[in-house]
Amino acid sequence: MANSPEPEKVLAHPPQRDDIPTLQSLGVELHPDTYRYCEDSQLLADSLGGNKLKDVFANWIVVAAAFSACMGGLLFGFDQGILSIVLTMKQFLVQFPETDRDQDSSAAFNKGIMTALLELGAFLGALQAGFLADRFSRKKAIAIGSAWFIVGSVIQASSFSFAQLVVGRFIGGVGIGLLSSVAPMYISEIAPPNVRGAFLALEGATIVIGIVIMFYITYGTRHIPGDWSFRLPFTVQMAPCILLGIGLWKLPYSPRWLAQVGRDADCLDSLIQLRGLPSTDPRVQAEWITIRAEAIRNREVIVMKHPSIANKGGFAAEAKLEAAAWIDMFKPGILPRTLIGVFLMLFQQFQGINALIYYSPTLFEQLGLGYEMQLTMSGVLNVCQMVATSAAFFFLDRVGRKPPLLLGSVVNTISHVIVAVMIAKFSGNWADHQGPAWTGVAFILIFMFSFGLGWSPVPWAMPAEVHSSSRRAKGVAITTCCNWLFNFIIGLITPPMIQNIKYGTFLFFAAFSLLSSIWTWFFCPETKGKTLEEMDAIFHTHAAHEELQAKGEILRAIVGLPAPALNGSHEDIDYKGGDYKGNAQYIERV
Repeated sequence: MANSPEPEKVLAHPPQRDDIPTLQSLGVELHPDTYRYCEDSQLLADSLGGNKLKDVFANWIVVAAAFSACMGGLLFGFDQGILSIVLTMKQFLVQFPETDRDQDSSAAFNKGIMTALLELGAFLGALQAGFLADRFSRKKAIAIGSAWFIVGSVIQASSFSFAQLVVGRFIGGVGIGLLSSVAPMYISEIAPPNVRGAFLALEGATIVIGIVIMFYITYGTRHIPGDWSFRLPFTVQMAPCILLGIGLWKLPYSPRWLAQVGRDADCLDSLIQLRGLPSTDPRVQAEWITIRAEAIRNREVIVMKHPSIANKGGFAAEAKLEAAAWIDMFKPGILPRTLIGVFLMLFQQFQGINALIYYSPTLFEQLGLGYEMQLTMSGVLNVCQMVATSAAFFFLDRVGRKPPLLLGSVVNTISHVIVAVMIAKFSGNWADHQGPAWTGVAFILIFMFSFGLGWSPVPWAMPAEVHSSSRRAKGVAITTCCNWLFNFIIGLITPPMIQNIKYGTFLFFAAFSLLSSIWTWFFCPETKGKTLEEMDAIFHTHAAHEELQAKGEILRAIVGLPAPALNGSHEDIDYKGGDYKGNAQYIERV
């Protein structure tokens, strides 16, 4: 543990460069190798271990924290798995006749409202995620999201009217949106750099895992006579949140959040817990110092852009500064990078992925399948996506980002067109055309597998890669909000489209699949293996280069080194690190 001789002064934000506390005042004695790790992030990552399976599970605290953070993805998957069967249950249709097209002419629209209100709630939850995570911490934001979801689930499970059910879904959606936005933020901040990618992949994987688990739970409960056939799944989905609430207090705070609010000694304590190493270890010291340097730089970027607001001080000024930082994301210098995430999520959703997951039994009904076969093939569909999405993370860093997107767009376009043709030509008499029916089913499965290889993982990964470090959190947050907004639109319009334009639904998704291939070819960058400076070249800016240079200067200030002299010498060095002042060996290492 860091040995601080006096209580740490809380600034609510990182200190300015001139006010950085000395390492000695924080009770830290700098190791001779620390600065070497600070300057070489790859060396630091390699020193913490490899990236094999045993390295991923090396620290149970990190594993527990990462899995807890992924709860939003799991819960969203639960919702998708429940609805695909519940919307076809006779017991459900009897209790909520508004969703039965034989009893209500507006049933298709009502189904869309019921499905889409969760996404609208998630959109609003994602919007507030950044503020809550920054204001109250990532950990407490997860707790708030869990509370929203539990309340929503209780209302859904106890619903006896359509209005109550819709309200419950909206409230639960707020929790899902909040959890899904905080998850990648918290994971990236607590995971060791050597296995950070594996833990970030967990977020996308848990969505698909949640779909499969809850689909087969609901597949079994549909045989229960009476309301418990659908109330039980709505109740069961609360279990992970309750377990999370019990164990959340044991999880550490994010070291980056602690540095962001000026709690430097607490930041070191959290890292010690997460890495299982003492405060004297140079790797822990180096990661701690680089985290603090990045927090200081992120603050500088905002303050330099808006000095008049920053100089006022107080909560009101901090709130205005935060709002200004969000507006900056849509200004000319940053807008092209922001739009990458927006368009990725637009094309991800408008290719019809969640329409297929939510309404797969209804879509299979259009292909002439019987009720039992509709549900069976819906399960196969979900497993197919799970396999493809899991496989993507093994080759994505080898083949790049654009090839899977382009291949997926082409295959998805062809699949949608073939399914539309089968429905248009043979839907009047499926009994005599079983071959075309199963051809349509096969191409829906092909679409799902193709989508899982590219358009499922890349839109979640690329936005974090194209933004510079000071803008990354907000860039990812905007991308997540867009995902929920477009998800809401698809959930709302799909049932009326299926009912009214039938095969035209697939042509609609085919058109967006085709547009996605054109956009990917001409406008989507390839980010595989590219450094921040290379991202500058792609977007014709110097932001990343300037940030790296500034961060290097801040690193030197933290360890007590002056800014580099024009001749590159280290003359007249005055270390704040304590015992290493005047140590020739240390100077040589630095």
